[in-house]
Amino acid sequence: MVPGEDNQFVPKEQIQNAADELRVLCIIQDTTSAKTVTEKLTLNLPASTTISKLHEDVAHKAGYVPATFQLVWGNIPDTPSLDHTSDMSLVNSGFEPGGKRNYLHLTDKDGEQPHIASEESRGAESSELEDSSQERFIGPLPRDGTVGCSGDYSSPSYSYSSILNKSETGYVGLVNQAMTCYLNSLLQTLFMTPEFRNALYNWEFEELEEDPVTSIPYQLQRLFVLLQTSKKRAIETTDVTRSFGWDSSEAWQQHDVQELCRVMFDALEQKWKQTEQADLINQLYQGKLKDYVRCLECGYESWRNDTYLDIPLVIRPFGASQAYCSVEEALQAFIQPETLDGPNQYFCERCKKKCDARKGLRFLHFPYLLTLQLKRFDFDYTTMHRIKLNDRMTFPEELDMSPFIDVEDEKSPQTESCTDSGAENEGSCHSDQMSNDFSTDDCVDEGICLDSNSSSTERVLKPKNMLTYELFSVMVHSGSAAGGHYYACIKSFSDGQWYSFNDQHVSKITQDDIRKTFGGSSGSRGYYSSAFASSANAYMLIYRLKDPIRNAKYLAVEDFPEHITRVVQKEKESEEQEKRQREIERNTCKIKLFCMHPVKMMMESKLEVHKDKTLSEATEMSYKLMELQEVVPLDCCRLVKYDEFHEYLEQSYEGEEDTPMGLLLGGVKSSYMFDLLLEMRRPEQVFQPYKPGEVMVKVHVVDLKSEIIASPVSVRAYLNQTITEFKQLIAQATGLSAETMRVVLERCYNDLRLLYVPNKTLKSEGFFRSNKVFVESSETIDHQVAFTDSLLWKLLDRHGNTIRLLVLLPQQSPGTLANRTLCQKTGSDSDGPLDDSKGNSKSVEAILEESTEKLKNLSLQQQQGSNSDSQKSSDTSDFEHIESPTQEADANSSMCVAVDNRELENRIKATPGSGVSDAETVFASEERSDSEVINDRSTSSVDSDILSSSHSSDTLCNAESGPIQLANGLDSHSITSSRRSKAHEGKKETWDTAEEDSGTDSEYDDNGKCKAEAQYLYFKAEPCSHDDSTWDTQKCLVVHVDKRITLAAFKVNLEPYVGVPSTQFKVFRVYANNQEFESVRLNETLSSFSDDNKITIRLGRALKKGEYRVKVYQLLVNEAEPCKFLMDTVFAKGMTVRQSKEELLPQLKEQCKLDLSIDRVRLRKKTWKNPGTVFLDYHIYEEDISISSNWEVFLEILNEPEKMKSMSQLAVLTRRWSPATMKLGSFQEVILESSGVEELKEKLSQLSDIPLENLEFAKGRGTFPCDISVLEIHHDLDWNPKVSTLNVWPLYICDDGAVVFFRDSTEELLELSEDERSELMKKESSRLLKTGQRVSYSPRKEKALKIYLDGGPSKDTGQD
Repeated sequence: MVPGEDNQFVPKEQIQNAADELRVLCIIQDTTSAKTVTEKLTLNLPASTTISKLHEDVAHKAGYVPATFQLVWGNIPDTPSLDHTSDMSLVNSGFEPGGKRNYLHLTDKDGEQPHIASEESRGAESSELEDSSQERFIGPLPRDGTVGCSGDYSSPSYSYSSILNKSETGYVGLVNQAMTCYLNSLLQTLFMTPEFRNALYNWEFEELEEDPVTSIPYQLQRLFVLLQTSKKRAIETTDVTRSFGWDSSEAWQQHDVQELCRVMFDALEQKWKQTEQADLINQLYQGKLKDYVRCLECGYESWRNDTYLDIPLVIRPFGASQAYCSVEEALQAFIQPETLDGPNQYFCERCKKKCDARKGLRFLHFPYLLTLQLKRFDFDYTTMHRIKLNDRMTFPEELDMSPFIDVEDEKSPQTESCTDSGAENEGSCHSDQMSNDFSTDDCVDEGICLDSNSSSTERVLKPKNMLTYELFSVMVHSGSAAGGHYYACIKSFSDGQWYSFNDQHVSKITQDDIRKTFGGSSGSRGYYSSAFASSANAYMLIYRLKDPIRNAKYLAVEDFPEHITRVVQKEKESEEQEKRQREIERNTCKIKLFCMHPVKMMMESKLEVHKDKTLSEATEMSYKLMELQEVVPLDCCRLVKYDEFHEYLEQSYEGEEDTPMGLLLGGVKSSYMFDLLLEMRRPEQVFQPYKPGEVMVKVHVVDLKSEIIASPVSVRAYLNQTITEFKQLIAQATGLSAETMRVVLERCYNDLRLLYVPNKTLKSEGFFRSNKVFVESSETIDHQVAFTDSLLWKLLDRHGNTIRLLVLLPQQSPGTLANRTLCQKTGSDSDGPLDDSKGNSKSVEAILEESTEKLKNLSLQQQQGSNSDSQKSSDTSDFEHIESPTQEADANSSMCVAVDNRELENRIKATPGSGVSDAETVFASEERSDSEVINDRSTSSVDSDILSSSHSSDTLCNAESGPIQLANGLDSHSITSSRRSKAHEGKKETWDTAEEDSGTDSEYDDNGKCKAEAQYLYFKAEPCSHDDSTWDTQKCLVVHVDKRITLAAFKVNLEPYVGVPSTQFKVFRVYANNQEFESVRLNETLSSFSDDNKITIRLGRALKKGEYRVKVYQLLVNEAEPCKFLMDTVFAKGMTVRQSKEELLPQLKEQCKLDLSIDRVRLRKKTWKNPGTVFLDYHIYEEDISISSNWEVFLEILNEPEKMKSMSQLAVLTRRWSPATMKLGSFQEVILESSGVEELKEKLSQLSDIPLENLEFAKGRGTFPCDISVLEIHHDLDWNPKVSTLNVWPLYICDDGAVVFFRDSTEELLELSEDERSELMKKESSRLLKTGQRVSYSPRKEKALKIYLDGGPSKDTGQD
């Protein structure tokens, strides 16, 4: 028989039949508020359950009053709700049994939120509901005897504790902030300790004397009050941790629960000074023991008293293969004395000599609350890992401590009396394991005190049964030494029931669950368990002395002191306020709000409005939120539905001013698929209605004559409108003629489509929510040419590919002084201001000629035919050449930009009718077919004049035809930043070498000239204003450039501003973190750049074709840091190693002060920190040695001429290990003629004088210098492998630079004492950490646990 409903016993078969019945899986989503919409309730019910019973179960599980909500089908729209009074079964109502999911939505009833059930009503019904629900199998039922602590934690959704309400267990859980399970376990244990809880309640907080936020006792008191009186399932511990002085980062630090106990007790003692609770911790938890040494010859004994708060018990003794079986056995080992003999003899004060002695501990005083720490965490000196011992150790429910008390006469004549050591005692046995931070008071007789001050009569009056302790708390650690989880199993003294306190989950458990925490690993794990072996076992045990007189009961609510009653009332009011706030939150719509503020531009905020507020009220709230009171009247604002991603106004709400926001927004949701925009108008304007289904079009008007693209005008249209109707709509908005109008749709980047079919709809042309079109309505011949050949297309194409770059010029450009002189001469040639067109034109020509001569003189390459080529390039322009004296003056101004920008700005201001934006320059680039684009990874090229270093400034500006006019009025606002040409899709941008990708299919000849025909690409430079950049405006240019231009052409364009040829300066791209990387691929375009990217120009020789920049490091094999950076240099393809050394040595002498001989220098391969192949003098780069961009190479200084003459030789770095001294020798190089092991051993024997038969060797592990601890090298390496050649397993020595250790097999290993080994281990750990070698496993850096009595850590950065 088993208990059924109404506590009546029913046959077990009836339960079995219920289990065999078909079941219906119901998944209910609560859609009544934003917070609950993500939560799902799962019920697994018998198929015969009625609809009314389903409603009751859902109400109980969700915490609602029945009949105040509706259940509707979640996957079947527009269906009526389920009748909560229906007696139809689930199967007959359309539910599918057999494990299929039936989705339901819990919704509002008649527009009202479900009523929250009170805790009292839920508690009154809980027993009946639990019984009935268990009969109907709501969720998984626990098996008898299987409800455990760890199970509750690992499966909180379906754990037994999730079924029990607080009314069932009577206890409240604690919320885990992140990794604060250790704190929760200790707090619950202290709360369940009657003596500690009652004493804490008796302490009264004085608010005038201390801040309640930083008062640790007060926050603990509040927490205990909430644990006893709160109606919540679990409460937060953030106020307690805040009083500790912890910030949010401490929640992510896991600490040891025993360490926390010590630190927190110490903090409480400090806070309780000069109060009645000053000695509370000592009275409850402190015991005494004696640390003694007794001479075995004369019986003289030296001793001292120590105090302890807990007893640390060893699980497994050091060096032993078996663990202690029980707590009693570990306690006996704790007080077992050891004999000091041999070299460890004790110097006896009475005998005046060293004698054999016995050293040990005796318990004098056991505390009222006995704390035992099972030392499960240890350190494995073999693996250098912190490990956890999961061995089985039993502990009794009642522990008799009488066998462990000292019953000898402490005041014998032969005993030297010593005072209690207290807190300042040094040399105390186990002082690192026991607290000495608490003062002792021999007058206080708490617990069982049998110290030397107790008379024999007192000891007789205390029988042994007075030393019986009962277990009431087991703090369990589940996991490994790398991390885990704490929870507490605690027995209530009120009913004797054991409970599992697992963070927010509290559940009943049995004695079987307690026995499961004894521990015990499966299988044999050798001496130590694995560092990652995971198991749940007891870590701390707390016993209470069985004493009917002293054993206290929990203080009832009605017996609370007056100050605690006030705290209860305050917390109750706080909970009610929190409940009301949650109710408001559940009915508040939260949605993104945007506003185009007339002063602050586009603003973004979050509008929080109650669902019952009307649209008018929400508009007023938004008006104030966006601070528009002083800008625009309220009646000139309205809220509209908005799509931020597409910048699309979806719908306006005409006539909905009194409609609640909950209806307009579709209810209270956690997130919305749309936003709101607060739209504004001028007083004389009228709001345009926005209807669903409309699309928004941004119309840019293009003026072909001035080549200006205007700012967009917004037009709304319907997708079913034709192109003709759409043109009429645009004509009304822009005033253009619809008959001559050309409309170009930009669907995506560089996808320009001319809309020329009159009857086609906008939908068929690809219009979407938000669109961009360009319109032009001039009556020019441009209408008659093909669209892709028209000026309109070229203007739009240029507009889409132009980017804005910020270029920082060198601090001292070589051309600055000369150009400044030129500009000054230009000003002096004219009698008046720079308004004479003819004079300005001549000045420009003079500047260009002199600049050209300067560039020619600086150029190092051949200068042939550049002028004619440049003239030819200028003549082939697709654009109309317009002569303009004003523009010539502007060109003159542009040439002075690199000289002095302030001077330039003044010159521009002095020129009437001109502006810097008119000073433009056109440069050549190749024009290729689609097949060329596909077959060549290089994307574009430049004219041969531009690539040649002997270019003429006629390339910059043709003196005869005048500058070419382009993109007047084009500014940064009209430039799209995130475009990528279709012709260049998929192209990989790299900026690390001057060598082209294809190697052979270069677009350039050996002189850098382009092989393809040319078209002009846009380039314009102007001085940087203070608003454009934070850089020094005196050296900064703003460059508008077509990003399809190559790096080579871009550099040539910058030559007049830098003042040196493009081969004499380098381009560095500046990234967001101010890191700079050199751009050196001349044939790559600027397509990876975007608007406002920064570029730094540095003087210095740029890489030529076939050259590579190389970083040179010095190899110092016997130094602490074997890899030292020397310098950057350049190697060229086809150069021999000796040639590179000849070029490198003068640079080393000049930059690094190294005067070296070429025969005493070696270059070798560098792979990270590992030295590799030795490069021989006759090796050729790219043929014999593979060279790449940003290459790194080792330079090694030799003590004697190079011995490596052939690639068949092998250079090995060897190091001798001396076991007798435990030291490693320095590195010595051995040159082998073959890869035979015997030759290596012979060379090592000659080098070290070790007999060949006694020589053993092993290959080093890891990266150079293959450092290893001297404590590990003798046993860890694979000594003397049984192989005949070096290039096979396990050696695999196939290249130069391998590290080989060798030793004398007859040399004995030095024996170390434990202290010597420990000291050597510290030194080795420090040494290996400095070299970057792995010393030990540490998953994360542990942080010391501290509680700050002043409310927070010190701001002193030097303090730990």
